[in-house]
Amino acid sequence: MEKAPPLVAIYPGSFDPITNGHLDLVERGSKLFSRLIVAILRNDSKEPLFTVEERMEMLGEVLQNYANVEVDSFDGLLVDYAASQQATVLLRGIRAISDYEFELTRALMNRRLRPEIETVFMMSGEAYSFISSRLVKEVISLGGNISGLVPHSVELRLRKRLGNTNAIGT
Repeated sequence: MEKAPPLVAIYPGSFDPITNGHLDLVERGSKLFSRLIVAILRNDSKEPLFTVEERMEMLGEVLQNYANVEVDSFDGLLVDYAASQQATVLLRGIRAISDYEFELTRALMNRRLRPEIETVFMMSGEAYSFISSRLVKEVISLGGNISGLVPHSVELRLRKRLGNTNAIGT
């Protein structure tokens, strides 16, 4: 019996910042794939809170305990980047029906562009189904407590960036 080739997956996103929902998908995805690349899309049309380099640093800090997980960044088409990494799977998280509708159209386009690359949807854990980077930034900017929504080191960076030292989680 022939051994199956390593299964390489890309988990793309902006990760501005990484949340515990993202971490949940990384943890679960790392058990399914031989190699999981968490890849930040370089998108000049968005105005992120953190630079790509800062986001890569944050991801590196919180993902360092996963031996088969790497952090990278890319620009251009996701499927072209995936092909350059010999990845055959795109991992996408789904929190709600609205995510599914959005992700389905992307998955179909990606399949049209590169039929050899599959998209795998993974449902977010129940505890993380409402968390988004955008919502975390909004809550913290208004003085709300985001402990438990992002890793502690990320929370500290957010507070420093936004000048908000109130309600720091422990």
